[in-house]
Amino acid sequence: MAYEQIIYEVAENIATITLNRPEKLNAFTGIMMNEMLDAFDKADADDNVRAIIVTGAGRAFCAGADLSAGPRTFDSTREDRPDRKAAIKADGSVDWSNEAVRDGGGRLTLRIFECLKPVIAAVNGPAVGVGVTMQLAMDVRLASENARFGFVFARRGIVPEACSSWFLPKIVGISQALEWTFTGRVFAAEEALEGGLIKKIYKPDQLIPAARALAREIADNTSQVSVALIRQMLWKMAGADHPMEAHKVDSRGIFARGSSADVKEGVASFLEKRPAKFPDKVSKDMPAYFPWWKERKYN
Repeated sequence: MAYEQIIYEVAENIATITLNRPEKLNAFTGIMMNEMLDAFDKADADDNVRAIIVTGAGRAFCAGADLSAGPRTFDSTREDRPDRKAAIKADGSVDWSNEAVRDGGGRLTLRIFECLKPVIAAVNGPAVGVGVTMQLAMDVRLASENARFGFVFARRGIVPEACSSWFLPKIVGISQALEWTFTGRVFAAEEALEGGLIKKIYKPDQLIPAARALAREIADNTSQVSVALIRQMLWKMAGADHPMEAHKVDSRGIFARGSSADVKEGVASFLEKRPAKFPDKVSKDMPAYFPWWKERKYN
């Protein structure tokens, strides 16, 4: 796929996805969604990619949904939204289980949720609406002093999307999640840090180097198979109903990985006091029990 609204680059084992509509403050569109889905597929399939950074071109990260359609921006019955028509029955009622009902932000965050590589958000400027909810499925959020955040949905007469009602309370707690989404106000990076939404604030010119340093630490020192398993273990267990579910998965991981070439190399390198060179690849060496969950369908 040739990209129009993002830039995808891989350098030194790090993939960088840059939202690239700077003249529109990187406002989110259906084209951008499809391009990001493709980029995550590409990164997952490339063993050379050890971590992913997502950032924005220009002065914004993402200003939210593109509002160029005016008051009917979110209207699913618009004539130019043939992708939505399949959900509307002949009598005018809606088939709520139809795939056509799904929101684009949710498609993206669910894809990020399933990603096998660590994902770092480098929030260089304003991030509101889907511009902030898309970050919630990312693993670490770093922000520039210029970053601003806003769960502005109630101020537009809609509701939070992109699975944020699942992600946001897990990241910042239910009280903080409700306060931000109830008010819909835009807040500074300092408040985002205090509320637990982001990990750290940087000077603008230090943000990408900091994100790359974190990605570099992962790429240089860890087993890619271990990291892929760890990412899915922690995210999937966020919704588990009992610690026994974690024990089952942990036990399978220890049992399966214990005899792997990676473990032998990890122990040998430690004893020999040298950097490890892990041979296993995500493309061919994931354990037989993976994935351990049943794929969730919308309908």
